[in-house]
Amino acid sequence: MMVGKLPLGEKILLTGATGQVGGELSKTLRLVGDVVAPERVTMNLANSDSIRETIRAIRPRWIVNPAAYTAVDKAESEPQLAYAINADAVKTIGEEAHALGAGVIHFSTDYVFDGSGNEPYTEIDTVGPVSVYGASKLAGEKALAESGAGHMIFRTSWVYGATGKNFLLTILKLARERETLKIVADQHGAPTWSRDLARMTAQVIQDCEAAARDKGLKAVLSDSSGIYHAAGSGETTWFGFAAEAVQLQHESTPGARLATVEAIQTAQYPTSAKRPLNSRLNCSKLMERFGWTMMDWRYSLREVLSEL
Repeated sequence: MMVGKLPLGEKILLTGATGQVGGELSKTLRLVGDVVAPERVTMNLANSDSIRETIRAIRPRWIVNPAAYTAVDKAESEPQLAYAINADAVKTIGEEAHALGAGVIHFSTDYVFDGSGNEPYTEIDTVGPVSVYGASKLAGEKALAESGAGHMIFRTSWVYGATGKNFLLTILKLARERETLKIVADQHGAPTWSRDLARMTAQVIQDCEAAARDKGLKAVLSDSSGIYHAAGSGETTWFGFAAEAVQLQHESTPGARLATVEAIQTAQYPTSAKRPLNSRLNCSKLMERFGWTMMDWRYSLREVLSEL
């Protein structure tokens, strides 16, 4: 038996399996246990009855929830839907998990902070979202914490990968189509590879399961519950990320015509939702508790580009 594998017959319920993080999780979690990933028609996160029925039918040992309403600008005009998926659904998941004694792993965001200051945020720093998206994600965090379920909330930032819709793939597409790309250079953070998040999640579950053989899962979850920051190591800006990606593409395809990347300020690129200028996350708690260090964004960028 693999160390930390789920007990025979126990299941992991995975939401959002077609998303960036969910797609990677559907692969990594299968090494840990039996994964059930219902489609949206079966488990509609905007409908609490649908969530409750699905969880009660599956009776999972773990619920892993990367699904979210992530259209940051659109959320400003669709707050009800954003809160339904990012907050109300998480509350329902927490309540059902508490009733089952299941563990919950939920993903949140750097957008719960207002982006002030120049230091990486820790888990105990004051929150203060400046967008509907950020506020809805914070409401989900609080709802899960109050549900009574054993849980781990992983706040991450600037998620990307080789599939799905993300900044990297958009930049590479536009670089082939345009002469110049103007990219914001005063928002600071770290890109996070979706696969790194998925591997970390699988490792956390394995660690908990290994410990649960002696203490029981409830006790392990009681010891581990809380918020953890899990973003790529190092830091850059959106401009720095784009410039590095385009430069690496130049190196791998010398003959390709790619756009020149130019730096601009946030004020020169107005959006419906305000973005935090400081998205840095201090991830030392994750290392201290689970021994996991997230990949440096430059290294993960090379890994992702090698898959395209």
